[in-house]
Amino acid sequence: MIVFTSSRLVRYRKLVLLACKNTCKNENICYIKFVRRMSAASQTHLGTEIVTLSDGKQLSLSTGKYARFADGSAIVSLGDTSVMVTAVCKDQLSSNSSFLPLIVDYRQKAAAAARIPTNFLRRELGPTEHEILTSRVIDRSIRPLFPENFYFDTHIMCNMLAIDSANDPDVIAINAASAALSVSNIPWNGPVGAVRIGMIDNDIIIYPTRRQLQNSILNLIITATKNNLIVMMEGSANEILDQDLRKAIKLGVKECQSIVASITNLQKTCGKTKRKIETDRQQDVSLINSVKELSEAKLQDIFSDYTHDKISRDNAVKDLRNNVIKTLQDDNADLDVRSAENIFGKIIKDVFRTLILEKDVRCDGRLLNGLRDISCQVNLFNPLHGSAVFQRGQTQVMCTVTLDSLESALKMDPISMLISGVKEKNFFLHYEFPPYATNEIGSTGRLGRREIGHGALAEKALRPVLPKDYPFTIRLTSQVLESNGSSSMATVCGGSLALLDAGIPVSSPVAGVAMGLVTKYNTTNTNIEEYKILTDILGIEDYLGDMDFKIAATKRGFTALQADVKIPGVPIKIIMECIHQSFSAKSEIFKIMNQTIQTIPKMKKDKMPVVDNLEISVYQRGKFLGVGGMNLKKIFLETGVHIYPHDENTYSIFAPNKDAMTQAKEMIEKILQKDREPTLEFGAIYTAKIMEIRETGVMVTLYSNMMPVLLPNSQLDQRKIHHPSALGLEIGQEIQVKYFGRDPVSGQIRISRKVLQEPITISRTLHRDNTETT
Repeated sequence: MIVFTSSRLVRYRKLVLLACKNTCKNENICYIKFVRRMSAASQTHLGTEIVTLSDGKQLSLSTGKYARFADGSAIVSLGDTSVMVTAVCKDQLSSNSSFLPLIVDYRQKAAAAARIPTNFLRRELGPTEHEILTSRVIDRSIRPLFPENFYFDTHIMCNMLAIDSANDPDVIAINAASAALSVSNIPWNGPVGAVRIGMIDNDIIIYPTRRQLQNSILNLIITATKNNLIVMMEGSANEILDQDLRKAIKLGVKECQSIVASITNLQKTCGKTKRKIETDRQQDVSLINSVKELSEAKLQDIFSDYTHDKISRDNAVKDLRNNVIKTLQDDNADLDVRSAENIFGKIIKDVFRTLILEKDVRCDGRLLNGLRDISCQVNLFNPLHGSAVFQRGQTQVMCTVTLDSLESALKMDPISMLISGVKEKNFFLHYEFPPYATNEIGSTGRLGRREIGHGALAEKALRPVLPKDYPFTIRLTSQVLESNGSSSMATVCGGSLALLDAGIPVSSPVAGVAMGLVTKYNTTNTNIEEYKILTDILGIEDYLGDMDFKIAATKRGFTALQADVKIPGVPIKIIMECIHQSFSAKSEIFKIMNQTIQTIPKMKKDKMPVVDNLEISVYQRGKFLGVGGMNLKKIFLETGVHIYPHDENTYSIFAPNKDAMTQAKEMIEKILQKDREPTLEFGAIYTAKIMEIRETGVMVTLYSNMMPVLLPNSQLDQRKIHHPSALGLEIGQEIQVKYFGRDPVSGQIRISRKVLQEPITISRTLHRDNTETT
């Protein structure tokens, strides 16, 4: 424990005032905060909890050793993978916010994987797509458990300390964030526990390793709190059956309970006292009654008028709000407009939800399990490889498919490659949400986290139905042209049609639907007293509802799901009802999609790309490539055909269309036919002309149109020589050689002069003096 003596405090005060000079408006307040942080750090208790899962794996949770200036800090380890999460919250409101300003940053450290970043600066730069997706998963797991009306800036930082070759850090980071918030002094109604579920040969696996995930038909992350309440779900599956999915969810929620219990114990022994922050803003009761009197009945009329669409309904609510504010300002010139607008927003939510709970009335007149009108079309533009438009209500999505060579596959960065085990992706989906889709103005340069998340979900939904060894790289783009809810699931439907229009042999079409939930929630005992499940929710039903449960599936089984919960947990029973209700919706969507699928012509388009393989002998490789690959560059510039090596003797040819392939093959044939060498007969004797004399032998040509061939010193003569000059050979001289084919490795011509000479015999003559001479 750190002891703060008077001399030490004076020294610290000088340092703080020096550091804060010309930066802080009130140096004394800054000093007090500093001392408070130091005191809190000195009073932090060390604690460790070990969670033993059902399969014997152990999850270690610890706090109090590192990052003690943060409001909360925890380290969670599984195997040799460790993640540290810190939580910091401001003491005062920075602005008049009406939402929780929560920031979650998950970063993959190269040092944790014993690597150095490969970029120019050799350091971590901006967040990768995997880091953004993991940050979203953590955010959705903890956000619903913050108190109502809690609007203080909160920052969660997830730092990957170490990673092994088996355990992924993303789910570990969720548990670490839960532990850090639990032991902190930040108001939070946790903890939560998170597990990853896999399934191999109908066996459910808790926290599967990366190798096991490669053979698993399920990759599901479940976050749950106590009493078996689900807070977040996200996963992909290879057409998993309904009963298997239900079984996996139940077992995953059960495993979360042991993690929740361990974090609770850690909080009891090491947790700080929660801050007493006044989150309930004092509001004038008379103002609430006035706003309610002026708006409640009219809002009921607006939400009961089924002729409204998204734009007209939003305009009607906007006009009503302006009229209410104007009326109140006429009566009170000192009206707090911001408070009146917040009250009006709460009344909108109450009226909208009450109509659904009490009268089963949705604002567009549909039944609770009803779908919006659906229409779809394929083959929009002839030059495109595949295209489709999917319209569901006022949500309109255009999807296009582009096929390219395998060289165009998306290469993963080294750290993501180590974590995911995927080196490159030959199928990827890019989701675009321009501002005009919601009648707004904004920039289109930077890709937001929402776009990345929606695109990743649709990609997970479509990936299981694609062929494994497809010879093309597939890029699917989704452009949201109109948005009124569930654009990601419209992307799944439209993307499935576009893939079929491109002639890609998918195993089955995929359809997606978003399920919603409206509850009457008791904040006192955290029980759901009444609820209604909504099928195919609108944007306003997502915004004012309690859950957005996206489900994508084929006729056989599920391929992807994502549940975003806005209340502190949903019982398993309601989740199961949502899954069951989505089946009937899926069947209706498939009926409409199949009518469009039948109109897709079976004949391939003229503009479709083609691939082929070409075998080139080793001895022809130099002629085929040209100097510095000049021949391949020339073919690409003139025809647009890519040629790249496939294996030792085979080259893959990718052409944008059939005509380009024909033209490229004609050019290849001319290259190989040019100055074609005559066919040589194995074992035949030829007259060779010496073109050059080298240290290692002589260069000879058998025919005038042949490239010179090396006749090595070892094959020049029966005797061992070190230089051709020992035999008196000269340039231009003709000699007899024998042909022995080509070397199977290098492809070089093998010839010999030595075999045509008579063997040298040694004769012995006896001299009179009994001596031997040769």
